[in-house]
Amino acid sequence: MKIAFVINDRMSEMIDYSTTHLAVTALMRGHEVWYINVADFSYDPDEMVHAWSYRPGRNNYRSPRRFLTDLKAGNFIRERITVDTLDVLFLRNNPADEIGTRPWARLVGINFGRLAMAHGVIVVNDPDGLNHAINKKYLQFFPSDVRPRTLISRNSEDIKAFAREQGGNVVIKPQSGSGGRNVFLVRPEDRPNLNQMIETVMRDGYVVVQEYMPDAVKGDTRLFLMNGRLIESKGRVAAIHRHNPEGDMRSNITAGGYVTPPVITPAMRYIAESVGPQLIRDGMFLVGLDIVGDKILEINVFSPGGLVGASRQAKVNFMPIVIKALEKKVKTRQAHPGKYTNLELATL
Repeated sequence: MKIAFVINDRMSEMIDYSTTHLAVTALMRGHEVWYINVADFSYDPDEMVHAWSYRPGRNNYRSPRRFLTDLKAGNFIRERITVDTLDVLFLRNNPADEIGTRPWARLVGINFGRLAMAHGVIVVNDPDGLNHAINKKYLQFFPSDVRPRTLISRNSEDIKAFAREQGGNVVIKPQSGSGGRNVFLVRPEDRPNLNQMIETVMRDGYVVVQEYMPDAVKGDTRLFLMNGRLIESKGRVAAIHRHNPEGDMRSNITAGGYVTPPVITPAMRYIAESVGPQLIRDGMFLVGLDIVGDKILEINVFSPGGLVGASRQAKVNFMPIVIKALEKKVKTRQAHPGKYTNLELATL
């Protein structure tokens, strides 16, 4: 299998990023692996998609740390490849990381992924589905009983009225973004500062206002779904429980949170079963659900992180499960050329 991982930039990759471990796993299973920065694509006059990419010079990496060190040190082979000859293009770039710095880069994976998809490359997650899911409105397409009451607006009066309806307890965050940036927990005593909070979030566009979930003080649980179903192995579910740093409502690891083994509740399984059909319909191969109590706070469809931590907590390596699923998709396409669309193969 020829597989390329699309990333924001190789120099920003980290040892605990799931992409690194997925790439090493694919390499150890005998596959050809490339990394492509979002800045390195090209659509040529021959109507083919090309890219300057990075290929490991050897296939016996047993240490993700050594793999990443060589990638950043320039010890990989830099070569121009024809993306259209790949079997799989795995979009692992996060558009939210480009906000404010490289806005042109946000849709690169989606747009070049579409071109590659048109030439028969299996692209996951499905580019058309990702375009639909690129902002937090995507959550509103899922059953109402598994998501918090939400307002999305740029009108400060509407936002303040909704906050009053919720007793003054709401969470305010940007419609586009990740990593816990510009996320505010509003309490009744914060009313004098509410205008300033709204203005801060509004700089990034529309404002998402959600009812506050009291259990959020205990952190959240990120569940990983693949092909619309929970990732499970040896009786363990791929998930992490993320705790808030002291004095901070955000449980994002990038915001200083930490993880512990999760407790998978019936409510979490119900949520996974409820959202699975829509994820399959949208071609969402690998997804992370952030859950508090019996509600989803966010659906992460762009490079959901934490699978490495989930493997550690469960003492089960979930990476081969993901790579094996991709192998199955490639075999299916080869056995039935032209029979399945990318959307169907993405969650087959």
